[in-house]
Amino acid sequence: MRFATLCSGSSGNAAYIEAGDNRLLIDAGVSCRRICKLLEMVGGDARLLSGILVTHEHTDHINGINVLSKKYDLPVFANAECWRSMMPLMSKVLASNIRVFESDKPFMLGETKILPFTTMHDAIHPVGYVIEHRGSRIAVMTDIGHIDKRLLGILEGCKLVLIEANHDVDMLMAGSYPYQLKKRILSGKGHLCNEDCGETLAILYQGGLRNAILGHLSSENNDPMLARATVLSILESHGISDMNIVTAGRDAPSPIFEV
Repeated sequence: MRFATLCSGSSGNAAYIEAGDNRLLIDAGVSCRRICKLLEMVGGDARLLSGILVTHEHTDHINGINVLSKKYDLPVFANAECWRSMMPLMSKVLASNIRVFESDKPFMLGETKILPFTTMHDAIHPVGYVIEHRGSRIAVMTDIGHIDKRLLGILEGCKLVLIEANHDVDMLMAGSYPYQLKKRILSGKGHLCNEDCGETLAILYQGGLRNAILGHLSSENNDPMLARATVLSILESHGISDMNIVTAGRDAPSPIFEV
């Protein structure tokens, strides 16, 4: 499989994965035109896409889906609750391209197994994804309030994860956000901080994880160098020195991973 984030942050999120004959977007939170340009930068082509997997209905994850689906006749996959919430924004998606899955139950796209797993975030019914093809597993979870044993079990054995490292707690608390927004971000259905991201990766390392992309970094309450340094420091405290850690760009693709 080949994987790269296209963009990641509050201004828009999208990731691209090639698995066998499948060419999939996970979310499309920027314009159709921008998605097409970003795909070209990682060797992709919107005309060859197999479909779009949706994590949740927030606009920074779905903004480009309506036009993309119409222009390229793309199936859009989401659970029923997400579809009900985002349907008013999906007027151009043909009925034949509406795909409804049941969260926490895997489905197949050719030889590729897709598991949409429930996550904790302040959306209707948000999910992350584990994509498995010929024994390799990649996971994506970009908006998540906290990690529990259930999620750790789901992610065990993944060779690559895109995981949220949204904020540095000290920067958030000292910043200009209103108190209620800070409270939301810090809640169990908000966003994952750098420290919690690092501790999660240390656990997943024991199950074989060696590559991680830190995603959905806040532009006001985090810094790419700080996020990576914090995660690496936590990994080092657990005796881990050989995990490949990169940060996802807000407006540009990540390196391409092959697993």
